[in-house]
Amino acid sequence: MSIDLLALIKQHVSSIVLDGDTQHLTEKNSAISQFVPVLLNIFRSKPEFIDTFQKQLNPRISDIFSANPTLKDQFLQHLGGGAAPASEIEQTLNHSIAPTLGVLENEAGSSDPVAITHLLDNHADSILAALPQWAVPLLAGLGINTAAGRTLHQAPAVEPTPVIVEEKRSNWLLPIIALLILLGLIAFWFKSCTNKQEPTTSATTVAQPAASQPAHMQFSTGADGQLTNCQIQTGDSNYLEILQQQVKQIFNFNTGCGASSDASYHTQFIDQDTIPTVLQKLKGVPNTTLTWTENQLSILSQNPADAQNLANQIKPLAKNMTVLVQEGVSEQTAVDNSITDAQKALASINPEQVRALDVATALNLQIINFATGSSDIPDVNKSILDQAAALMQRATQVHLTVQGHTDAVGNAEANKTLSQERAQSVVDYLVSKGVDPAQLQAVGYGQEKPVADNSTKEGQFKNRRIEFEVLNTENGKVRDVTSEGVTEKTN
Repeated sequence: MSIDLLALIKQHVSSIVLDGDTQHLTEKNSAISQFVPVLLNIFRSKPEFIDTFQKQLNPRISDIFSANPTLKDQFLQHLGGGAAPASEIEQTLNHSIAPTLGVLENEAGSSDPVAITHLLDNHADSILAALPQWAVPLLAGLGINTAAGRTLHQAPAVEPTPVIVEEKRSNWLLPIIALLILLGLIAFWFKSCTNKQEPTTSATTVAQPAASQPAHMQFSTGADGQLTNCQIQTGDSNYLEILQQQVKQIFNFNTGCGASSDASYHTQFIDQDTIPTVLQKLKGVPNTTLTWTENQLSILSQNPADAQNLANQIKPLAKNMTVLVQEGVSEQTAVDNSITDAQKALASINPEQVRALDVATALNLQIINFATGSSDIPDVNKSILDQAAALMQRATQVHLTVQGHTDAVGNAEANKTLSQERAQSVVDYLVSKGVDPAQLQAVGYGQEKPVADNSTKEGQFKNRRIEFEVLNTENGKVRDVTSEGVTEKTN
């Protein structure tokens, strides 16, 4: 059974925003009820607002109407009309944005605007149906076409003013229109009869393209054995919803998994009925990644004994699967864990008291795992850099040196060039997010400063890195921020 997304959001938002409020509750609750479908339509048509509000501690509706402030006044007038002052209504709506995003992220299983937009597309009919008619022209003023994506019978009724003006001059068209309608009905009747006589042809016409990719899922646990990251791809949206609920219950993982129900994926996993039991076995096993694709289930853990023990428990359950134990530490697990640690560290920084050392320390917790020979920043790291950029904009005294390093594989000169390009790519990204270029400088060291043995894959992975150092603009020295402490040296 599909969820009633609107009802879920309204109930959640009202309980948070109006908790403890005793003034004008009826008007404020009504304003929230009307505002939610409007906000969801804005998010669906302009996903950039999702990204904008996610980065703000106190999102405001004025950001939506920044290009046309007069529309905001009209918007508040429609939502008001009672005893509550417009300023109170606006404050209520401002406070509604963050919890609305919270529900969307939870139901989408991800904070990615693409995942949230996909969720909204799946609920487009109910969202559009709940949209107040007075909001249609206001949204049009923001460049949002509320009829986009609707079927013909769902499109909002629009007063046919031009037809009324020309009614007298177009009366002669009525017989022609009636004839066309009659011909259309005859064609429809003929097609229906043909479809009944040739069911095989009709079924072939509407058949969906065959799935080309196997269903896939991956689950990773942290040091405490609890779920830190998961991804699911299957062509069966109903089973996807069931599996999401299982994940939330088994791991108490309320955000759910990043997921896709694209038709290009197979609709079933091999030994699908054993998945919940397998996930229960995974729970509590630290630093482990389980990947399920086609008839292969692979397990990778920092502790090989844990991986083997888990494999031994799974083999009798998933009898049609080949269960493999991989050696070594998963780079993806290391990256995922580093992202989580960096996010927590950045979130703990007081935006009113930003210190350069704190920012650099948090940024150095993340692993930026560039693709081979590439200086393109992986998408997973961009949210970290976005958080850092927001802090650096508030604290212009923060000056950082971005250092690029590579492993020793390949030509040393080429590696140094690549390390410089990667460091500059990070600087350019932060500048694109509003950081003053004077606060940053990029340096590439190539393979000159390894931190691990380049003869092993694990060592090479550790040596391919970006490091952030605090630059003292008064004496030209930088402060290394490492796990061993802080040291100062001449740049």
